[in-house]
Amino acid sequence: MDVENKNTYISYWLLLITFLVGLMIIVGGLTRLTDSGLSITKWDLISGILPPFSLTSWENSFNLYKKIPEFQLLNSSMTLDEFKVIYWWEYAHRLLGRIIGLFYLIPLFYFTFKKSIKKETLFSLYLILILIVLQGFVGWYMVQSGLTERTDVSHYRLSLHLTLAFIIFILLMWNYLKYKYQQNFENKAKFPQYLPFLFITLILIQVSIGALVSGLDAGQIYQTWPLMNQSYFPDDSNIKDLFSINAFETASIVQFIHRNMAYLIFLIFSFMTFKIYKNKDFSYLRNTILLIFIVIILQILLGIFTVIYGAQIILASMHQIGSIFLITVSLILLFKNSRTN
Repeated sequence: MDVENKNTYISYWLLLITFLVGLMIIVGGLTRLTDSGLSITKWDLISGILPPFSLTSWENSFNLYKKIPEFQLLNSSMTLDEFKVIYWWEYAHRLLGRIIGLFYLIPLFYFTFKKSIKKETLFSLYLILILIVLQGFVGWYMVQSGLTERTDVSHYRLSLHLTLAFIIFILLMWNYLKYKYQQNFENKAKFPQYLPFLFITLILIQVSIGALVSGLDAGQIYQTWPLMNQSYFPDDSNIKDLFSINAFETASIVQFIHRNMAYLIFLIFSFMTFKIYKNKDFSYLRNTILLIFIVIILQILLGIFTVIYGAQIILASMHQIGSIFLITVSLILLFKNSRTN
């Protein structure tokens, strides 16, 4: 197998895993939105591959769920059929995680054995493997927080879980682009690299804050925009609370931070767009920045509608999907600029 074919196979493999991780983020978001994350109360790495098949098995799983506070305090009237719905969401989420692990691990070892991967890339790919394994533990660490005293998972652990998923997605996408585009781009000048890097960093922070919003159900309060009811700052809090150590414990303040981070991201984007269109030497980035503009406008609109309609499941899920697309096109911008001579 020649080098070009090897690189093609590796790029297809990385694209597949990147897609599966993106799908995992979507399924995970829906698992959260349907309050399904605590339906499986054990972490059985091997035996958990198979779902319940018999009525007895289903009843055993349901009885385990009945022991946790979420059932006792919130869902005590739930029937077995209703339990099956939330069980399947969490099962799909965990099964997809196992599939990603296997689809990543086996080809990685194969390509390593065949010496198909460049040495400078091996570290990055094995770092991703470590993060994928770590993500499994973080997921269970998150679930554990809702099995004893709480009726929900810790919003901090939820944020960590989602942020790590996006970091894995970013690293996979970056390595895919490196294999897909082997040659550097010939351009007259290089756009300041810190700007697209800052832009992606802010989006990742916004994703983390969005997970806090989800974990606190903060999207279901202050269903107005651009003001929060009749004021810019939430009227159930004091401005001093924004700088308190407990700021991220208050749903309205977390929603306020999420809103204003979006404004900052759009401001940075506008500044980048101005510089790219002002200087013709940066014309090689114009198509990409236009694509980002389309995605960011859709994402802002989805965010507004999600707030107005109280985090309705379809809108909230589309808003999360929008963040995946926004990260993707922003990475393309960063990559194209990094490969400029």
